Amino acid sequence: MKLMSYRRLFASFLVLLMLAVPGGAAHAQSSTPPSLIRDAEIESIIHGYAGPIFAAAGIDPEAVNIYIVNDNSLNAAVAGGQNLFLFTGLLMRADVPNQLIGVIAHETGHMAGGHIARSQNKLETASAELILAYILGIGAALATGDGAAGTAVMAAGQSMIVRNLLSYTRTQEAAADQAALSYLDATGQSSQGLADFMNILRQKEQLFGANYDPYLRSHPLTLERVDVAERHAMSSSYGTVVDPPERLAEHERMRAKLIGFLRELPDVLRDYPEGLETVAARYARAIGYYRANQLDKAFAELDSLIAEFPDDPYFLELKGQILYEHGRTEESREYYEASVAEAPTQTLLHLGLAQTLIALDKPELDREAVEQLTSVVVDEPRNTIAWRLLSIAYGRNGEPGMAALALAEMAAARGDRDEAKQKASAAQALLQNGTPSWLRAQDILLDIDRNEG
Repeated sequence: MKLMSYRRLFASFLVLLMLAVPGGAAHAQSSTPPSLIRDAEIESIIHGYAGPIFAAAGIDPEAVNIYIVNDNSLNAAVAGGQNLFLFTGLLMRADVPNQLIGVIAHETGHMAGGHIARSQNKLETASAELILAYILGIGAALATGDGAAGTAVMAAGQSMIVRNLLSYTRTQEAAADQAALSYLDATGQSSQGLADFMNILRQKEQLFGANYDPYLRSHPLTLERVDVAERHAMSSSYGTVVDPPERLAEHERMRAKLIGFLRELPDVLRDYPEGLETVAARYARAIGYYRANQLDKAFAELDSLIAEFPDDPYFLELKGQILYEHGRTEESREYYEASVAEAPTQTLLHLGLAQTLIALDKPELDREAVEQLTSVVVDEPRNTIAWRLLSIAYGRNGEPGMAALALAEMAAARGDRDEAKQKASAAQALLQNGTPSWLRAQDILLDIDRNEG
């Protein structure tokens, strides 16, 4: 599947990055270049899993950035400070939430324990895209044992050089395990999921060797670690606790959504055959049929879900997405507005609605789009897609100064200092001196001067 920047992959699935990764290194099993993707529903589910774990570790959940990497590796990573990267291969492989939560708890142990390699310290202010390039460089070097492989990938990350690549030591792994077990106990959850995940890794290691997956090289697995996790699961007061039904249901939806969008239709139908009428199965088939351009079947599956769950924001959002991408923009607006009404705190739903409003090209709707997008950039000031759309809406509204300021913000968010400086200067020339917008343009210029100094 080809991923393209600024195209909504699905619903609010936004492709933010494409990286050219040499074949045969850490990602040999995938033909799709790894990328960062966004989805309101999946992000909400993952934050629900991770929030209590972060809090148990004494980490503010709002301070941690969670990113989804579109790559089939059974992988997760912490890098550049409080940034957690979860790979879609892991999300789809986790049979139950408790397994994924166990991995999150382990990675949180690395974060809280300060185990992040010192060579990553310079990434703390870097963009997620640059950090991902760094992770891929480390993965390539660890998987091949060749630092040059890592350097080749890092070249995609603005010529960052792989030096002193350090996987976690066995001591750090054991410490992260112990921390994870304490976080799971503190949140009343079983550690069986962590033990199960370790056993999955053991099976892969026995079949393919550690080189098969970078996670096995960056997180050395030992029989002692597996035994500790299993013994804790048997002795803990929470060892027999299972995921509640509602959490299992949302996990199945997340897996079905990923499978529907990231696998071809025959594979989707193999996992979710026609006649299987669970919510997850209908969801996966609706997405699979949509991607295969079998819209009648896609709508039949999706409409059955909406009839059963008329207030579900993500089913409504998907219906709006399909209509939008097939030129039925006015109809799509109704579904996007309904999705926002049902989940008003979901930033990406506002973004989808705003893009639909702008596509309708009506002055009154452009003003509404500005309101929607303003709420987006307040929550996500580095969202370049929102800033680009804001520049369009402001331009149509006859506000060239604000349009230039939005373009300056977009350039600054993606690290293009020259473009940011040019647009911020243009904004200052067009905006009234001393207004908040004028002062914001000045702040952008001052930040650029400080960074260049």
